[in-house]
Amino acid sequence: MSEPAKRVIIHHTAIRSSDTAQDCITQVGRIQKMHMEDRHFDDIGYNFLVGQNGIMYEGRGWGVMGAHSKGHNEDSVGIAFMGNFNNDIPTSEALSAVRRLLRHGISQGYLCSNYAIFGHRDLASTECPGNKLYPEIQCLRSDRD
Repeated sequence: MSEPAKRVIIHHTAIRSSDTAQDCITQVGRIQKMHMEDRHFDDIGYNFLVGQNGIMYEGRGWGVMGAHSKGHNEDSVGIAFMGNFNNDIPTSEALSAVRRLLRHGISQGYLCSNYAIFGHRDLASTECPGNKLYPEIQCLRSDRD
């Protein structure tokens, strides 16, 4: 992966959201298992995942190429909001956690300060990250500017 990352790609997991840390940990494990067993990835595809409770979960982490957006992984970080955001509204806790992660990435040199941010649907034919999360990406862009 080229570092620092030049792009951030926002996803949703499209599964039931949960507010408890234990449920989120279980879901991260299930996603990792599905990515590795069904899709034959080396690990979970996302660099990070965030629960509706605002807890951030490290997937592949910083500096490791993800497997979240075919053809767009080399210079990007993939962040998945846990839930189905065609149905759910992202919580302020989850959005704040992502803002903190992005600031941390910049301060530690993992993420370019002028990074571009996209919804997965901007780069592929998909509904991801869901109709109720997608408008929040503009707010995340505004935070950076």
